[in-house]
Amino acid sequence: MTSQDFSQGSAPNSSQGVAQASAHLIEQLAQLVGFHQSYTDSFGNQVFAKDEARHTLLKAMGYDLSNDNVLEQQIKLLNEQTWRNMLPATHIAKCEVHENSVAISLKSAAIDNLTWEIITETGATLSGQIVLSSLAKIDEINLDSQNFAKYQLALPQLEQGYHQLSISYGEQTAQCHLIFAPQTCYSPQEASTEKMWGYAAQLYSLRSENNWGMGDFGDLLNLVEKSAEQGVSAIGLNPLHPLYPNNPAHRSPYSPTSRCFLNVMYIDVTNAPNFKECKAAQQRFNSADFQEKLTFAKTSELIDYPAVAEVKHQILALLFAEFHKSASQELLSEFNDFKAEQGEDLQNLTTFDALYEHYRELDENAYGWKMWPAAYQEPTSDEVKAFQTSHATRINYFAYLQWLAHRQLTAVAENAKTHGMPVGLYLDLAVGCDGSGVDVWCDKEVYVSGAAVGAPPDAMNTLGQDWGLTPINPVALKQQGYLPLVKALRSNMQYAGALRIDHILGLMRQYWVAPGMKADEGVYITFPLEDILRIIALESRREACVVIGEDLGTVPDGFGEIMAAAGLLSYKVLFFERWDSGLFMRPELYPAQSMVTVSTHDLPTLTGWWTGRDLEWRQELDLYPSVAMGQQERTERVEDRQLLTSALDDLNVMDMTKAPQQAPAKMNIELSVAVQKYLAQAPSHIQLIPLEDVLEVVEQVNIPGTIDQHPNWRQKLPVALEEFFQQDSVNAIASAMQQARPKN
Repeated sequence: MTSQDFSQGSAPNSSQGVAQASAHLIEQLAQLVGFHQSYTDSFGNQVFAKDEARHTLLKAMGYDLSNDNVLEQQIKLLNEQTWRNMLPATHIAKCEVHENSVAISLKSAAIDNLTWEIITETGATLSGQIVLSSLAKIDEINLDSQNFAKYQLALPQLEQGYHQLSISYGEQTAQCHLIFAPQTCYSPQEASTEKMWGYAAQLYSLRSENNWGMGDFGDLLNLVEKSAEQGVSAIGLNPLHPLYPNNPAHRSPYSPTSRCFLNVMYIDVTNAPNFKECKAAQQRFNSADFQEKLTFAKTSELIDYPAVAEVKHQILALLFAEFHKSASQELLSEFNDFKAEQGEDLQNLTTFDALYEHYRELDENAYGWKMWPAAYQEPTSDEVKAFQTSHATRINYFAYLQWLAHRQLTAVAENAKTHGMPVGLYLDLAVGCDGSGVDVWCDKEVYVSGAAVGAPPDAMNTLGQDWGLTPINPVALKQQGYLPLVKALRSNMQYAGALRIDHILGLMRQYWVAPGMKADEGVYITFPLEDILRIIALESRREACVVIGEDLGTVPDGFGEIMAAAGLLSYKVLFFERWDSGLFMRPELYPAQSMVTVSTHDLPTLTGWWTGRDLEWRQELDLYPSVAMGQQERTERVEDRQLLTSALDDLNVMDMTKAPQQAPAKMNIELSVAVQKYLAQAPSHIQLIPLEDVLEVVEQVNIPGTIDQHPNWRQKLPVALEEFFQQDSVNAIASAMQQARPKN
C-alpha cells in the first residue's frame, strides 16, 4: 500500500498487518529452507503449494513460526550461516579434479596465519599452516559491525573416502566432513561387456517344499543356482530391510523400521547351524502340534505372516538357547565378530526390537516408540541402558537373528558369483523408513517426524500418494556428513552386484505430505542432489555395485541427463515407454544406460494389464475420481492391446497367427515370450523379467493407496520352486533370452 492509499481510506487493521507480514516472512523462510512454491504435474498443470502445508512442515522441521521477531531471527541466521560458519558442514571434493579447494569464512582478526589439519579415513594426519594473505579472497561482508571474508583454501589430493578437516584462525576453530568422491558409479559394462538378463522375484512369494509358508534365503539360493544354468546374470529382489519381528502383520517391504540390516523372516530355519543337532528344536519341530501349525502356514492360499512368524520364532528361540551351550568356538567367534563389526547400530536395532516386544506385551496396540513411556523414547536414556542390562539375553537373541540372516544372504551372494553371474543379486533400497521404527527413534534430528514422503497425482494414481514414510531433513543430513545414507547404501551393497534406488527423484526434490493433509496437497522440497550422487558413486565403486535409479513419475526436465552423467541406470518400463500418440516406443530407442522391464510391483502384471484386471481393481476400489475416467481407461485399453500387438508384429517377434484373443482378452505364452523378445532388442544393458510375468500371474503385487482392500505383499506364486523350471512358459522365455542376450 502507498501513502496515497492510506490517505484515501481508513487506517489498516493492525492485526491484519501483522498477519500479512508474518505470511510474507513465513514464505521467505520456506524458500530458504528449500520448499517449492509450485510444481508442474504429470498433466502439465502448475500446482501451487498450500500455505497451510508449508507452515505445518516448517513446524515439523523445528522452526518457530510464533511471531515476526522469531521468524526474522531464523531468516537472518539462514541468510548469514555461510558467513558465520568457518566451514560448511560437509564438503565433497571431486576425485577427477586435480586441484580441489574449499570455501572458508573468517571473522576479521589481527592474525596472519591459518592452520589446517586433515585426519584421513585410515587415521593418517596431514597438517599445515598458511599465511592468510596468500589465499584468494572470494568475497567480504559486514554483519552487525563485524567484518567477514571468504577465501579459497586449497586441499591436498586424497584417496576416495571420508575424512575430517579442521581449521584454526586465532580463537576461531571449525571442522567439517571432507569427502573425496568419484563422478560416476560402477557401470554394468564393467560387470559384463554383454547385454544381460535376469529374473525379478518377490522373495516372500516363492513356494517350495522346504520353506515354512513364505520364500526364504534357502529358496533364494536354489533360485540362483537353477537360474544360473539358464544363463541368468541377475536376480532382482524386493527390499530385504528389517520390519518388526513382534508385528509380522506389518508386511510392506517398502515401510521398514530401518534401511540397514535384514528382515529376519527370510531366515531359512532349517539351514541354521545347529538345527539338526539341537534336540529341543528337533523335538518341537517333530511334534504333532508344531507340524499342524507348519502345515497351516505352508498351505494357506495367501501368506499368513503371523502364522509364519510363530513357527519360525518357536524353533529359532530354541536354537538360540542351545547355541551358546554347544556351538563350536569358530561359530561363537563369528557371531561375536559380527556384533562387534556392527557395533552401536546393531545394538540400537536389537534394543528397539526388544523394547517393541516388551511394550506390545503390555499393550498390543503399542506400535512403535511414540507409544512408549517418555524415558524410553530416547535411546541413550538411563532407563534404556537399564533395560539393555535387564533384557540382555533377549536383545542378544535379536542379534542372533540378524547374524543368521546376514550369513545366509552372504552365502547366496557368494554363490551367485561362483556360478558366473556378472551381477548376482540386484537389491532394492526403499525411499525411507516407517516413523515408528528404529531409525527415527535413534536419529530424531535427521528425520521430520509427522510428515510423510509421497508422490503427486499422476495418470496411475490420480489422488496422489502418501507412503507413510518419515522424510529425512536435507539440512540435517548434510550436517551429519550424509552418514544415514552411507550406512543404508553399504548395508545393502555388501550383498549386491546391483542396487535399485526407489524413487531416485526424491534425491533431487522430495514430495512431502504434511500431517493431516491429503496426498494431493503435498509440497516439494529441494535435496542436495549433486552431493548425494557423489556419495552413491563412492559407495558404488567401493562395492563394485551397479546402481539403478527408479525414475518413474513426474520427472523434472534434465534429470535424466544428470543421472546419466553420474553413471546411474535409468529405469525403463514397457507400459510407460510410449509416444504421445499412444504408440509403443521401439526398443532400439531406449537408452543403453538403462534397465528395462515390463512392469513393477506397483503396476499390473503383463497378464493383468492384457486382461484389464487392474482396471477392474481400480473400479472396485473406487480409485477413479470420476465415472468418465474409468470408462475412458477401459476404452483406451482396447486400443492399447492392439497397439502392443502391432509393435510386436512390427519387430517380427511374434507369430501373429498365434496372437492371443483380444475380445474378451486372454493371455497366452506367445505374447509372454514376444514381449520379452521385444524388450531384449533394447540397448539397455540389463533386462529383468518378473516371475509373475514368466508364470502369467494375473494379480499385481501391490496396489498403491490400499492396505487390506487388496492382498498386497501376500500372494504366493502359483508354482513351487521345484516345478518352476519345468514350466513351458519359463523354458520358452529362457530359450528366447539365451538367443537374444547370450552370456558368453
